[in-house]
Amino acid sequence: MGRSVSPKRAVKPARPSYILDEQIGFILRQVWQRHATIFAREIGINLTPTQWAAVSKLVETGPCSQNLLGRLTAMDVATIKGVIDRLTARGLTETSPDPEDGRRLLVSLTRAGQQLAEKAAPNALAISRETLAPLDAKERETLIALLDRLR
Repeated sequence: MGRSVSPKRAVKPARPSYILDEQIGFILRQVWQRHATIFAREIGINLTPTQWAAVSKLVETGPCSQNLLGRLTAMDVATIKGVIDRLTARGLTETSPDPEDGRRLLVSLTRAGQQLAEKAAPNALAISRETLAPLDAKERETLIALLDRLR
């Protein structure tokens, strides 16, 4: 007759030491993807997040060197150059010699760039609100403070 077979116990695999869904970089990338989707849907103008960062920082600072603008917006030299080239081609920024250092060019918003910034600012604020909407006011404050410490 047949042999009796003892039921095999399912062996649960050991928990890996690295779980992707628990890693800060992966979580931040997913949050960024959600934010970028909201940004694209709600900004109301044809600008990328990096272009908006440059425009909004120029509103804050006024004319500044491209190099400084890159540092202030966390963009490397090549990225900020491309961003400013595209904004200038659209008539939103312009460059002029720095009166204090003739070797350097200052980047500034044109009148059209200033008007675009004024039009987009309320949308940009709404984008931030929507991105943070799952959190209550205290959680939003805590999240921003904690992320600021990680910079």
